[in-house]
Amino acid sequence: MNAREYALDVLYRVFREHGFASLILRSCPLDEQETALAANMIYGTIRQYALLEAQWRPHVKTRVRPRTALLLDMTVYQLFFMDGVPAYAAVNEAVAMTKKAEKSFVNAVLRSVQEQGLLVPEGDAPAQLAVRFSHPEWLVRMWTAHYGREQAMRILAADQKEHPAYGRINTLRNDPAIKEDSRVTMVEDDCFHYDGVLSRTDWFREGKILIQDRSSQRVARQLDAKAGMRVLDVCAAPGTKTQHTACLMNDTGSITACDLYEQRCGLIDQLMEKTGVSIVHTESRDASQKREESEYFDRILCDVPCSGLGDLSHKPEIRWHIQPQDIDEVARTQAAILDASADALKHGGILVYSTCTLNRKENEKQIAAFLSRRKDYELLHEETLFPDALDADGFYLAKLHRK
Repeated sequence: MNAREYALDVLYRVFREHGFASLILRSCPLDEQETALAANMIYGTIRQYALLEAQWRPHVKTRVRPRTALLLDMTVYQLFFMDGVPAYAAVNEAVAMTKKAEKSFVNAVLRSVQEQGLLVPEGDAPAQLAVRFSHPEWLVRMWTAHYGREQAMRILAADQKEHPAYGRINTLRNDPAIKEDSRVTMVEDDCFHYDGVLSRTDWFREGKILIQDRSSQRVARQLDAKAGMRVLDVCAAPGTKTQHTACLMNDTGSITACDLYEQRCGLIDQLMEKTGVSIVHTESRDASQKREESEYFDRILCDVPCSGLGDLSHKPEIRWHIQPQDIDEVARTQAAILDASADALKHGGILVYSTCTLNRKENEKQIAAFLSRRKDYELLHEETLFPDALDADGFYLAKLHRK
């Protein structure tokens, strides 16, 4: 299997089986160079999917098999977005990958697309923006309604590029050499950008740094957790924010880190051991169920499940998987988690609610509804982190105080 054949298989699993490219690529059988080529075609095709479809669909009058349609999408991506791939090679490889009965059809469609050149809608109507930036039209309309047309367009544009990979220095195993390395650019606090692949460094293997998005790193800081405090992290896996909280507490006090599944609690335990954290205790439990403890914790972090609409740069397939009705279901889960956690916080304590989505129903409206139910809580701070502003994931943070 070569890079193109593998890429087509992955794209089929993404679009027809709701798979996630990043998870599938973890078991990629190709060598490093072929893997990089395949990943380029996979992520590029997913990001530009609607625009790619718009190039060849007008040349087709009959139904096209799903796998063949994805082959056309992937090949059009190579024609217009991969400078290092000769056009003839892309077309010839696509024809070679099709069944005998479809070879002339695929060849003719691709030759027509190549002759016409890339066609990009220039208007600002939702339907045109949906094609130009390859997002579902309902999502374009929602962001425009929530944040205004200009901010919506900035989000759409930011989703179409790959944001930098950010790291965080583990202050419990601080290594001064990290900041002195020429490939490291410090961004804020212990957050840095690295010119290379962080997961292949000795720092990562030795637990001296963690891979964590820049926006995500702001969540634990909002907790204001101090050494000696009791902290509850209700949806903690895989434990990156939990570990950050432990660092801010200088590994003194206690953190109860929860997840619904025991296996994911195991991931938290592994990360804590790897990074030198001793104060974390894991619990397998449903965060939407009320806890027995009342007024016990000094700080609570509710980094809740969400629609993930702030993470469309790293996980572009989310935009094609999610449907508007899915948001209603996840919003109900978020409300249940907030309500179940609220009584466990001490009076005078702080609860931080966070999501990696851009959607007022899961964010501002969720917090407003909670505050209408819980008069003993007040909002200290809320913030939407847009992906264009920080060159990072989109996030929402709300810092609540229990009176």
